[in-house]
Amino acid sequence: MRCVIAGGGPAGAMLALLLARAGVEVTLLEKHADFLRDFRGDTIHPSTLQVLDELGLAAAFHRIQHRKVYAIDLVTDTGRTHLSSLRNLPGPYNYIAFVPQWDFLTLITAEAAKYPTFRLIMKAEAVGLIREGGAVRGLRYRDAEGEHELRAEVTIAADGRGSTLRAAAGLVPKELGAPMDVVWFRMPREGDDPGDTFLRVSAGHLMVSINRETYWQLGYVIPKGGADRLRAAGIEELRRKVGQLLPFLGDRTDQIGSFEDVSVLTVALNRLERWYRPGFLCIGDAAHAMSPLFGVGINLAVQDAVATANILLREGPSALPKVQRRRMFPTRVTQFAQQVAQRRLVQPALTGTLRPASVPNLAAVPLVNTLIARFIGHGVRPEHVTAK
Repeated sequence: MRCVIAGGGPAGAMLALLLARAGVEVTLLEKHADFLRDFRGDTIHPSTLQVLDELGLAAAFHRIQHRKVYAIDLVTDTGRTHLSSLRNLPGPYNYIAFVPQWDFLTLITAEAAKYPTFRLIMKAEAVGLIREGGAVRGLRYRDAEGEHELRAEVTIAADGRGSTLRAAAGLVPKELGAPMDVVWFRMPREGDDPGDTFLRVSAGHLMVSINRETYWQLGYVIPKGGADRLRAAGIEELRRKVGQLLPFLGDRTDQIGSFEDVSVLTVALNRLERWYRPGFLCIGDAAHAMSPLFGVGINLAVQDAVATANILLREGPSALPKVQRRRMFPTRVTQFAQQVAQRRLVQPALTGTLRPASVPNLAAVPLVNTLIARFIGHGVRPEHVTAK
């Protein structure tokens, strides 16, 4: 069996590794020259840590500089509330590891490169599909030298939420709606700053604050389509809001020099109702774009990859529809939970109607905390590596 995968993100890279270690001839295409892109999802949850463990990569992963987070906290104008603690999760991994995504992808592709059946082509953008006899038989890609064809029995679209191959296959996602976008930027961190990663909520404002040891990665949540209004208000207004929400950063807000220092994530929440065609399959964001809520995007993508490898290696290319049947339920449940969080937390926070007293300390209720921790840490229907 030959397989070609478009997209060197978590889904594509993990699937390529799993197939290569099983002896499958697999080519992974990545349209960029490297993996170094800022403000990508980089929360590695216990479900993914378990997969790395099953692949014998847990020790190598933990040698990468990372920060462990054991609880999810909400900070309001009246104090701190614990939304969930992961410390009582079963198994060896009771934390979320924050690691730059490029380090994670480098680890996975370097491991895949140890297998002779793996090939990685950088600066190669998938532009179309090869069809023969009613089935997809490979893809066309473009690099600096022009356009080329790669033929394969299985073609995987892991090329993100704007997937070119998904469109070429005539698959259109169902939009579920998201009320917000996120403005990402960095601020320097000092020794006496708070140590925890947390979600800051105030009347009309929502800020994600991620401790990166030497700096803060900050995500200022804005109403959907509000980036132009934010820019029109000027960079000083963004600085003022940061200082208002996070007073300990008040003397450093001038580090946000201009809007060139920020990156706007247009949040999408959608999914395909059909993930496949004969010889072709979408996984990861190409199959289901996730909201950044709960930070589960990478982990859903990895779970898709593991399920795809398990099914392909056990049953062959004709079993591609089984991947959707396996992964659709966890996708639906996770997106439903994100929709509930958007309605109950994000929208009230952005409109200023969220009352801090109405946010319960969920971590104090053992059963509720266990359910939330398992949902965030392990997800719905966690996958395990069965192919050797």
